[in-house]
Amino acid sequence: MGRTGRWVYIPLVFWTVIILFPIFWLAETSFKDMIAISTGPNYIPWLQFQPTLRAWQSIFSGTQTVLLPLTNSVVVGLMSTTAALILGAAGAYGLSRYHFQFGRIKNNDIMMWIVSQRMMPPIVTGIAFFLILRLLGLLDTQVGLSIVYLGMNLPLTVWFMKNYFDQVPIDIEEAARIDGASPLQSLIRVVVPVSLPGLVGTFLLTFIFAWNEFLFASLLTFSHAVTLPLFIAAQQSADAIQWWSIAAIALVSIVPMIILSVFVERGLVSGLLSGSNR
Repeated sequence: MGRTGRWVYIPLVFWTVIILFPIFWLAETSFKDMIAISTGPNYIPWLQFQPTLRAWQSIFSGTQTVLLPLTNSVVVGLMSTTAALILGAAGAYGLSRYHFQFGRIKNNDIMMWIVSQRMMPPIVTGIAFFLILRLLGLLDTQVGLSIVYLGMNLPLTVWFMKNYFDQVPIDIEEAARIDGASPLQSLIRVVVPVSLPGLVGTFLLTFIFAWNEFLFASLLTFSHAVTLPLFIAAQQSADAIQWWSIAAIALVSIVPMIILSVFVERGLVSGLLSGSNR
């Protein structure tokens, strides 16, 4: 690599610093106390401020720990995302491979109606969800919140997977049918392995939406099914905003997403390789 090529690393390093600095600031704030935060921007530990584990001790061993909201976020996110992926992929496959017509309504009209449910402001359905879950006895429960997130993420799943299934050649399915495979066998053994990158990517995106959702969680949960976004918002008391606790909880919420992204990346790469070998 010549001298010209080396200059490319300068903007890359600069951009990396910009991206990672908020995470560094977040981690540093989680080890500060109220005095270190209120006295100004202190960057260097042990020189400009004395690090403390008070914030971490309070969120893991205090009166209100992060364990319950973390568990709720993981369970609700996985339940709603898995259900949305299964139902959404099935609906997307049907819209991609079969032609439906109900009067003047065709596949594109059905797809537009499904996607339009996500375009609608979520607050419009907030009261309806509240009344339905209260009638079913599912308010402030993981199951009730998972059902709401399922309805919220299902249109996105159908939209993403419909575009991906359209790119999968139908010839490979016809070849499997000629070899004696049933429509269900060709779907499971041929289409799903080839579509694995799209399934993995859709799973990650919908899980992120469920993980960071705040509006429905604030309307439909009170104590037992509180998620991490609500727990972070609860750190703002009447006296002061507990920035140290907010920073610590935010780091806890980031770690599972990083772990999930690592596993998803492996599945995405393996899916691309397996799809290219077919």
